[in-house]
Amino acid sequence: MSHVRVGMMSYAHLHAYKYSAVLKGLEGASLVAIADEQPARARQAAKRFEVEQVYSDYQELLDCSDIDAVVICSPNAQHAAQAVAAARAGKHILCEKPLATTVADAQRMIAAAQQAGVILQTAFVCRYDWTLVLAREKVLAGAIGKPLALSGFNRGNCPPGWFTDPEQAGGGAVLDHSVHLTDLFRWFLDDEVEEVYAQAGTLFHPKLKVDDCGLLSLRFRSGVIASVDPSWSRPPSFPTWGDFFLTILGTKGVLSTSDARQVVSVYGSQRGRQRLVWEPWGADYDQAMVEDFIASICQQRPPHASGEDGLRALEIALAAYQSAKSGRPVRLRS
Repeated sequence: MSHVRVGMMSYAHLHAYKYSAVLKGLEGASLVAIADEQPARARQAAKRFEVEQVYSDYQELLDCSDIDAVVICSPNAQHAAQAVAAARAGKHILCEKPLATTVADAQRMIAAAQQAGVILQTAFVCRYDWTLVLAREKVLAGAIGKPLALSGFNRGNCPPGWFTDPEQAGGGAVLDHSVHLTDLFRWFLDDEVEEVYAQAGTLFHPKLKVDDCGLLSLRFRSGVIASVDPSWSRPPSFPTWGDFFLTILGTKGVLSTSDARQVVSVYGSQRGRQRLVWEPWGADYDQAMVEDFIASICQQRPPHASGEDGLRALEIALAAYQSAKSGRPVRLRS
């Protein structure tokens, strides 16, 4: 396949707008259809990205024979139904993280994609950040010796809308923000988590019905330990994305990195209030991820972040909730 025709399924997640913009600029792909449960939002997106095929029912989009692949950016609880339907329609799938809200749903998605012979990619954009790619290369090359412990945080402000609805999101900050780091840990170490101990709560926004903070302690099969802070602990004036840091302690040294260094800090007014905005100038990892999705379809190869990767990160987050509720460590499947 030399050219991939893509349909966007929902603009509920803000990343959908960036992915759409990337698709409009790729030589090997085109954005040809949009489906959104909110007709007005669908029409606005269609006008913005100059797309003629617009639907309020995603099944109508999947019935289109001129669509090769879809990008799913709906609320988390809708991922499974949409991905399974897309696989059965023979469409390749790029799904926003977390892959699903239950292990059973994630497994259904993976099974449906395998049965249909289509790609299921999890939108783990951090795997495409060149600073993190370089950090992984250094670790694998032995620059800090044998890894002993990892620590990371992916913190931000409280997201709006469905993100704080437990029925649609499936969880709060732990599910929303831990998966990027736990996926990176697995990727850096080529290892699996065997035990999770966690605490989670609602401390910064008492009226929320989901958790807005947590702390995860992980033990890998190799004995490496790790900690994750995924909290929505930053004030509204803080940039939406960018408080992301990772440190790895090894037998011969320490490696630290952040994906927020390549930015211009803009202090000004936005929507009538003073706030800091980080304008990135470095490599665009959203573009790199979408390009990899398209390339994996054209080259008939697995993407860099599979459905299985999405399942593993989901298992860790759900184990963290179980641990926080019971007050005890939770062992993952072998």
